[in-house]
Amino acid sequence: MFSTRSKITTGIAWLLFTLLMVLVAIQDYRREGGSTIWQPILWESSSAVVGLSLWLTQRYFTQKYDYLLTTPWRWFGVQLLCMPLMWLSFVPLTFGIRHLVYYWMSTTYRHDSWPQLFFYESLKLSIFLGLFTVILFGILSYFTLIKEKLAAERSNALFRQAQLQRLSQQMQPHFLFNALNTISSLMHTDVERADATLIQLADVLRATLEVSELHEAPLATELRLVRGYAQVMAERYADRVAITWQIDEDTLACTLPVMSLQPLLENIFKHTVEQCRQLTQIQIVVQREDQSLLIRLSDDQGTLKASSANPGFGLRNIRERLALMYGDAASLALVQLEPAGVQAEMRLPCAY
Repeated sequence: MFSTRSKITTGIAWLLFTLLMVLVAIQDYRREGGSTIWQPILWESSSAVVGLSLWLTQRYFTQKYDYLLTTPWRWFGVQLLCMPLMWLSFVPLTFGIRHLVYYWMSTTYRHDSWPQLFFYESLKLSIFLGLFTVILFGILSYFTLIKEKLAAERSNALFRQAQLQRLSQQMQPHFLFNALNTISSLMHTDVERADATLIQLADVLRATLEVSELHEAPLATELRLVRGYAQVMAERYADRVAITWQIDEDTLACTLPVMSLQPLLENIFKHTVEQCRQLTQIQIVVQREDQSLLIRLSDDQGTLKASSANPGFGLRNIRERLALMYGDAASLALVQLEPAGVQAEMRLPCAY
């Protein structure tokens, strides 16, 4: 669970703590008249090495119970069960090292009686291990929280990706259904136009397949799709619609959700062109404003009441995808124009 960096940091912290204890012991030893500083160094370093070794051993055997971190009293209970063995091991190991070093230095190591020694050293060990165990609990809990947060973020990302994939795939058959209806209508009046429109549809579908696995595409790619759709629909309403395009060149590299313009144009055909017998002027404007991409599709005949009474699948789909991909940084709104007409305005980030 610990990274290499965390282990190094913990090791350095332990070395500094041990050095501090050794320096304090040397100062006390000299204050009491001692002259050989190897003795306080031996006392503190032997306690630190044995204490750390026992603590690491305890950690080795108890780390499999880290799943109990969510119930701290159970996790600490497992650590507490190891304490008697630590008490029984610490004094023989620590003082055994000291006796061996003193023997090698041709001197004698004197200490309190063994019962008193066991009580005093076990109390010190309990404080030492208790402190480090509490610190360990805090570190493990932090890493567990981070791990769970990352897992939740990955899960949410996968969920959003699945949602976007579903929404994108929904748009493709929806578009195909409407285009085939247009061709079906033309076949009853003009077979040649129907054939030409079918060829145009094939080109649009080819472009659609190129981005079928994507959630976003450059505006240049999206314009290829929407221009193809516009040509298909213009064949159906040849005498009732005129479309003008105003596309700033510096917007072509901006990305936006795949097949997000076509539903806006389809909304105009559905609620305005189909309902009006006179010529409908449609204007498509794409420009940049600071770090935003601004897209406006407007007509000169529609009414907001007709367009918003039944917003349809396409607009709901776009709004859902904008919310998933950009949150509050993107928006889609319908605006009533004067004296007539409706404008769909989509704004989304573009910071390239």
